[in-house]
Amino acid sequence: MEQALFPPTFDFRPDLLDRREKLLAFSRSRPGDESLSRLLSEVDAALERLEAGTFGYCETCRDPIEPDRLAADPLARFCLGDMSPEEQRALEDDLESAARIQKAHLPRLGREVAGWDFAFAFEPAGPVGGDCCDVLAHEGSDEATFLLGDVSGKGVPAAMLASSLHATIRSLVSPGLPVGSLVERANRLFRAASVSRSFATLVCGRVSPGGSLEVCNAGHCPPLLRSGGTVREVAPTGLPVGTFLSAAYGSHELRLEEGAFLVAFTDGLTEARDPGGEEYGSERLAALLSRLERPSARAVVDASLADLHAHTAGRARGDDLSLLVVRRSEDGAGARR
Repeated sequence: MEQALFPPTFDFRPDLLDRREKLLAFSRSRPGDESLSRLLSEVDAALERLEAGTFGYCETCRDPIEPDRLAADPLARFCLGDMSPEEQRALEDDLESAARIQKAHLPRLGREVAGWDFAFAFEPAGPVGGDCCDVLAHEGSDEATFLLGDVSGKGVPAAMLASSLHATIRSLVSPGLPVGSLVERANRLFRAASVSRSFATLVCGRVSPGGSLEVCNAGHCPPLLRSGGTVREVAPTGLPVGTFLSAAYGSHELRLEEGAFLVAFTDGLTEARDPGGEEYGSERLAALLSRLERPSARAVVDASLADLHAHTAGRARGDDLSLLVVRRSEDGAGARR
């Protein structure tokens, strides 16, 4: 999901002023702290750059500072190419730590869920990405909740927001709560807590024994449902999360027969291009899914990635890619794997 460019379209002034007020309040309790005085001077200098119209431009090469870097650190004065060796090493260490944290939040698909089979793929465009994915079991219940989200932006800022949304949903999940209500509550918390103008598209659903599947699509790429030999889209039931504080969310209530499956994906899959610039597209994915014969969830993921890589022919992706398959098992004793 693309991010707006800085500095022209984003107003950092409220954030910087808020930081300044907090620094002043804290510094009163620690008079003489040179580190606080230095940090306050940097905030004042950033506000002066805003007034002068030079905020967001590298002081060495005069080119715009990378949007992800500026979003993560509004005090930044240099682009990545003009950072000191010490700053570059610190940034590399931060990215490695962020990547480890994000991987630790991916689903652990080892515990069985009666009647359901799950598989996923997560391929960020850089060290970290703005996608989130999970499958959550409910203690004392055979139900499970799944989610696949895509936060606007890229890199570390998007990864931080994706982690925030992920943690919010995990804290709200409970057996019996309709997924539309779950997403509605998550939207209010995400919108109220966000200091940026970011939003997230999201697919959130719940599976139950007997093939029942309830799914809410908050402005996300329509997932594809393969059932009865046909493939169809599952349309959105609400706006992206974080768009409006009071947004309402509906859901689709489906019943899948044995062997049927739902494929949710981020636009990093469908918008991936071949060397000639042609997008992969949801139509090609749907055609692939219609040809598969009684696949497991893992086989669906593997076939989808293989077809995508054949299309891109090694061309580098510009966006994060995530894919989640939810399949009703044919033997009634599926496992996440």
